[in-house]
Amino acid sequence: MNTSLKIQPFNIQGAKQFEYEALNRHNNNIRYERLPDDPPIPMEEMIRQFQNLPPFVDWRIWCVWNPEHTEIVAQGNVALMRVEENKHVAQFDIAVQKEYRRQGLGKQLLALVANACQEDNRRLLIVDTSDRIPEGEEFLNLLGAKKGLVGHVNQLRLSELDQSLVDHWLKNGKQNEPVFELGVWEGFYPEEQLDEIVQLLDLVNQQPLGDLEIEDMHISPDQLLQMQKMDTARGNIRTTFYVLEKETGKFAGYTETIWNPNRPEILRQDMTGVYPQYRGKGLGRWLKAAMLDKVLKDYPQVKYIRTQNADMNAAMLKINNELGFQPYMAIATWQIEIENINKYLNKS
Repeated sequence: MNTSLKIQPFNIQGAKQFEYEALNRHNNNIRYERLPDDPPIPMEEMIRQFQNLPPFVDWRIWCVWNPEHTEIVAQGNVALMRVEENKHVAQFDIAVQKEYRRQGLGKQLLALVANACQEDNRRLLIVDTSDRIPEGEEFLNLLGAKKGLVGHVNQLRLSELDQSLVDHWLKNGKQNEPVFELGVWEGFYPEEQLDEIVQLLDLVNQQPLGDLEIEDMHISPDQLLQMQKMDTARGNIRTTFYVLEKETGKFAGYTETIWNPNRPEILRQDMTGVYPQYRGKGLGRWLKAAMLDKVLKDYPQVKYIRTQNADMNAAMLKINNELGFQPYMAIATWQIEIENINKYLNKS
């Protein structure tokens, strides 16, 4: 490693203005490699995210500065979640500017990440890579990491959407109206229903996890409010469509999207899920069609919808493929035991 480069912890909630600016430039440089068609994240949005982190998220960042201490050339971070599940797991990331790769910076940052994980008794580290930055996969292969789940970010160009298909799904969905009610929450979740909503959001655990050694996650109403606060601070606008079984008053499924005015042409499609006992009735397509109909009417500036799917999630891929989603970026989630990282770090 170049000894003129200094690694320092980054004070997420109390950094100086020039430090925030440097980290934002660094992050956007890496972002441009992954998403060259997308606008940069404004510094103000990054700061609002940092300053509104939920209390259960312990997020630590280390930055490598140039000799003049004006630019960040690499950073590593780890998220230690203070929740009941997955206390053995930590999520990390290391990002090095192109011209500073293969100089040992990644190894130096990994040592700091590993030390933080060991102090917190985390034995398994999780990290994502994309095909846009192949050096990430190369580095993880050196560590002996294993791919736990592979997938794609898939994208739909709204200009190519078959409107007749959306209309058809909406028409078919209406046949469920004697039994089910379709509803929508715009923005905040209704606080009087948070207990039921967190159970609905547990549908995320129905997604395939491949070989990842992680447990189901269950969010509490308080944690949901904290995450909602951070999302709102960033400027994210959430829209949730849900289906309710009229006789029992129980939720049957939902779909969510996120739109941010800082990225007006892109809509993020988040989770779509239907409980197993309600599948086979076309509820997933009804939810998707209702969402698309609303986007076309209320968000004319949106040109692309992106969603992330595991390649093994055949049911959701079938729906998305029918709508015209196409692979946009290949992604992989890796896992590695802390002992394997230590073996790598201890090599001469």
